[in-house]
Amino acid sequence: MDAIETLRQDVREKRISADRLIDLVVALQRQVQTLQQQLEAANQCIEELEKKLGGPSTPKVDEPFSLRAEEQRQEARGQKKRKEKQKRRRGRFNSSDKIAQAERTERVFPEGVPPEACQRSHVRPVWRLENGRAVLIAYEIYRGPKTQYGKIPGVLGRSEFGLEIVTEIAYLVYIVGLSFDKVCVLLNFFQNLRLHKSQADALLYQLARHWEREFDALCTLLANSLVVHADETSWSLNSVWAFLSEKARVLLFGVHKDADTLKQILDPAMFGGLVISDDAATYANFTKAQKCWAHLLRKAIKLTLQDPNNAAYRTFTDRLLEIYHESCRVRRDQRLGDAGRARKVAVLDDEIFDLCAALWFADLPPLEGLDNDYRLLVNEVMRLAIAEELFSFVTAKPVELPNGTTKPVDGTNNEAERTLRGAAQARLTGRTNKTLAGARRQTILTSVLESLRLYLKSFTLASVVDEMKRWWVAGHSCFTKLLKKLKLALPEQSILDQILPSPSG
Repeated sequence: MDAIETLRQDVREKRISADRLIDLVVALQRQVQTLQQQLEAANQCIEELEKKLGGPSTPKVDEPFSLRAEEQRQEARGQKKRKEKQKRRRGRFNSSDKIAQAERTERVFPEGVPPEACQRSHVRPVWRLENGRAVLIAYEIYRGPKTQYGKIPGVLGRSEFGLEIVTEIAYLVYIVGLSFDKVCVLLNFFQNLRLHKSQADALLYQLARHWEREFDALCTLLANSLVVHADETSWSLNSVWAFLSEKARVLLFGVHKDADTLKQILDPAMFGGLVISDDAATYANFTKAQKCWAHLLRKAIKLTLQDPNNAAYRTFTDRLLEIYHESCRVRRDQRLGDAGRARKVAVLDDEIFDLCAALWFADLPPLEGLDNDYRLLVNEVMRLAIAEELFSFVTAKPVELPNGTTKPVDGTNNEAERTLRGAAQARLTGRTNKTLAGARRQTILTSVLESLRLYLKSFTLASVVDEMKRWWVAGHSCFTKLLKKLKLALPEQSILDQILPSPSG
């Protein structure tokens, strides 16, 4: 029962006198007067503050108050007559206007047909890169007596841009990591080429379709490599997976990070080379493996930073780092043969055993905090040593790259991690593909461009364009050439379609 109901009950039952009731009413009146005075004082303070701040806040206007909106209101009131706008050119330039702007004209005849037997069919304007700037060339296409048409070298289909321009756009977008807006600004500023984002987007899709066969060739070369670095990271669509070998560099965007995807690109049951990776369970079934020393050392160093006063952590970390440096020296020692390196590896295994045996044989149950992290790390190092996955890089022979250089096998997976750094940064800033079609395109273009690093002694736009010209003349790429040299055949079903099916079917 509240206070008012109690008061009513007391009055009905005459438990409260009239004088008491009058005193109560007077007290309430005084309280109301006090509150009114406080309210008036508060309103006065608000008025003074509004005067100091320039008056009350501006009321919200529902109608638009732009210049164009006001002109429309004046027209509705009949105060102002709208002026007729001059018609401006909208849409694309037609071919005749582009041909009129061309710097020169070149004739293109069908291959193997005498020029005197051909007739001019049509003219196509194409932008090309010459001496670092964009040049518009009008190509006169001639037709042979048997309806053979001349083909413009270095131009995809009916594109109005040379292959060198499309390759440059792909490099800036997917290797450098620039946005389409910035790429268009760079092309306009440095090479005097005006390009819209929609044009750049369409050109990259066209190039990706042209390079689909090259991607399948790279996957075949990867499956027949000697050494493969493998690493993955999360992405806007599923994950990004990098496979780097001496013959190919394949990056898969928007794929699932599981055993089924790995089996399609690098089947553990069929691959006989060395796989360098972290200690993820996905890579557990390969015959030859080298686990990343950087991952183990980072875990050990983290323990010493979390508890600097723990002598056991410091001793373990220092000794583990010494063993790794010693293994790197053995790998670089040119005086040692295969047998000598095998003996050195046996000694290194004994050193790992001496370092980890005490805690390993103790077989401790799960502990708490850093002590449990230390126990897990010691067990991991010992398990990898028993599986012979710590010093495989010491006895592995250097691999020869297609450009003629040799490269020693590394004991860490840092190369794959560096390759994925751009994709990881793009994920954090939201600059990633949001569709499977875009992921498929990025997979093809990035893999082909990254793989060209292995085949060219200098990776520049000029060298890449020269290589593209050789592809055009020979009718096949350097990847297909290596496949034929190794007597390898492309799979009957496209690997790309299995991993990243085309959205269009």
